[in-house]
Amino acid sequence: MDGSRGNLPAGLRGDYAAAGPDFTLPQDWAAYPPADHATWRRLYARQTALLPRHAAAAFRAGLARLDFATGVPDFAQASARLRAATGWALVAVPGLIPEDAFFAHLAARRFPVTHWIRRPEELDYIVEPDIFHDAFGHVPLLTQPAFARFLEAYGRLGETAARIGALQPLARLYWHMVEFGLIREAGALRAYGAGILSSSAETLHATAGAAPRRLRFDVRRVLRSDYFIDDLQPTYFVIDDYADLFDATQDLPALLAEARDAAPIPPGAAAPGDQPVT
Repeated sequence: MDGSRGNLPAGLRGDYAAAGPDFTLPQDWAAYPPADHATWRRLYARQTALLPRHAAAAFRAGLARLDFATGVPDFAQASARLRAATGWALVAVPGLIPEDAFFAHLAARRFPVTHWIRRPEELDYIVEPDIFHDAFGHVPLLTQPAFARFLEAYGRLGETAARIGALQPLARLYWHMVEFGLIREAGALRAYGAGILSSSAETLHATAGAAPRRLRFDVRRVLRSDYFIDDLQPTYFVIDDYADLFDATQDLPALLAEARDAAPIPPGAAAPGDQPVT
């Protein structure tokens, strides 16, 4: 690796010097100390207690297939199960990686997972995504075929978005629909987004809280909707089926350009055409 971290912020805690040109590095699962496995199990127990009432069925089924309960997951074992389900695999990375590397991994059905875990004093909030957020939050839904197709298509759109200066609208789509997405199941709202399901506070806020605005998924609205990166979300978008996400990517190049040239919608604000979901 040449030492460049592209557009990444300074002060990230991962070992970027050990990463290759594609920002991957060996996971070295055997090197995790017992304390890291204990932190994982503590987080896992807390979050899984919320899943029956608040998590989407596909997330729960995917988590059961991956067998993550005993400690920090082994990426090689998890990848074997993902390949059998949807053709995806996991790659270890030092933390946040540049957008072009991230898009390239997704387009090749490789999901980048931070290899380190938070400290015990960071159980409730962590500034950077860690292995629990990435693996527990994101990986179970990669067993869902329609969602897996959407995420691959999203990665392939990265080059187009960069070329036309529309990376911010594309980032909004990932934030709202991958990190903080909701789905309606049997008349109830359930969470599938990683940012929700890796956080106990966000899980309760998103699915049961009275304050958030919950809107029917509209890709044009999503591409213009700004968000908070350090607070509970004021707005969530609700799909009826994971195929809705993949279908939305078919017209996305033109819609990205449209959103690039439109005024953003502030976090929590209403907009014409909003369709609330209760």
